[in-house]
Amino acid sequence: MWRATARRWPWMLRSTRSRWLSSGAEPEPPQRVAALWGNGDYGRLGLGALESQWSPTACPFFLDRAGDPPVSLACGGAHTLFLTQSGRVFATGLNDFGQLGIGSSVTHTLEPVEILGIQEKVVEIAAGNHHSCAVSEDGNLFIWGRNSSGQLGLGKSAGKLVSTPTKVDYLADCRIKMAALGSEHSIAVTGKVLSWGAAGAGRLGHGHKSGILGFSLTSRLPRIPSMASVANLPPKSYSDMSLRELIDLLKARLEAKEEAANRAAVLAQPVMVVPAAKEKKVECVAVLVQTSSLFLAALTVPGFGRLNEAFKPIIVEELPFSEEVACGGYHTCVVTDSGFLYSWGTNENGCLGLGVSLTRDTDMVRSPEILKSSLFKLPVSKVSCGWKHTAVISGDDIYTWGWGGANGTFFEDGHSSGGQLGHGDDVDYFVPMMVTFGKNARAVHVSCGFNHTGAIYEFTEN
Repeated sequence: MWRATARRWPWMLRSTRSRWLSSGAEPEPPQRVAALWGNGDYGRLGLGALESQWSPTACPFFLDRAGDPPVSLACGGAHTLFLTQSGRVFATGLNDFGQLGIGSSVTHTLEPVEILGIQEKVVEIAAGNHHSCAVSEDGNLFIWGRNSSGQLGLGKSAGKLVSTPTKVDYLADCRIKMAALGSEHSIAVTGKVLSWGAAGAGRLGHGHKSGILGFSLTSRLPRIPSMASVANLPPKSYSDMSLRELIDLLKARLEAKEEAANRAAVLAQPVMVVPAAKEKKVECVAVLVQTSSLFLAALTVPGFGRLNEAFKPIIVEELPFSEEVACGGYHTCVVTDSGFLYSWGTNENGCLGLGVSLTRDTDMVRSPEILKSSLFKLPVSKVSCGWKHTAVISGDDIYTWGWGGANGTFFEDGHSSGGQLGHGDDVDYFVPMMVTFGKNARAVHVSCGFNHTGAIYEFTEN
């Protein structure tokens, strides 16, 4: 997702270089193109119009800027960020919470607009549901957009909306390597993992006991109740209950109150995530955390073989060494160092790519299951998850599956609001299908939004 894996195709690089040398001509650098497809609401595809696209469509904005081509993109809820070779950042789509980083006077844009105010070369970008961020070459994190739950990490005094890039001063002494944004929370990697924002459902990975906005959540046993609390007990009278029954009852109520408080709590500034298992060097992070083994903490996280939530990172024992991780609405995908793809979670709309052998399409896969496809001729190198769809790069090609958008947000003038799989229709696919985009095109990057998808392709003359 963030790390280059060109080492997996040395044969291709060697053969191409040989052709160049034998011809005696200087090789021309491949042309890079940003292609997008899916829901076109609010101009999130950056194509200059609102129409949805069922197949990959090149963004004309960057075709006219061959001298500074796009190198990556990030698809959010209803907006998209683009990063160019020179480190400039552009944004398109919905701007209702300032997520485009161009101020709050514009509600949306139909084509990319440059984000000004970042006085450093940007090397990484990420997009959440309503907020965005950029990591500079110097390791600084700039962030903007909605701040309803402290997800911008700017402290308690920050407003609920920040419409221009703002440096996260709490991380001034850290060198940020990468960042990932969820719906209302954020994660950054320095070599260690920091998270902030909405703490509900364990998504921050700090456990039940956390100092959050001035109060602490604990799991201590309650004191013996006073007579004033008797009125809140169930019909069975206080005098008829044993001490053990009373303690168990009040403990359950306390845990319920703590859980409710935890769901409503937020962290307004970055806090380090401490894994429950032995700490290892962090290699990568999506909305959650990947290490040399994979740690997860989220709402009803599948992969542990049980239903309860995990409020601290827990190692997923079933997985070998993991290189890439991506998290969707309710599913997770991991690419191992051997290029195998594992997925788990809900299989709603076929987003796991495991076919229709399950009893129902909404069945859960609670432990990592390898995805085998005859279409994958080469190892999987990159993976991205949208709300209910998934995309990977295998070899030079992109494969997608899951929710196609047939039951999208709205239909207008006969146009579907879906098409995020890029197969020329808006139906669901339960197994991987290759996305077709031009001849001599090599996919180098892919990103899934809520119901749109974007990719960077390289074109060569031969």
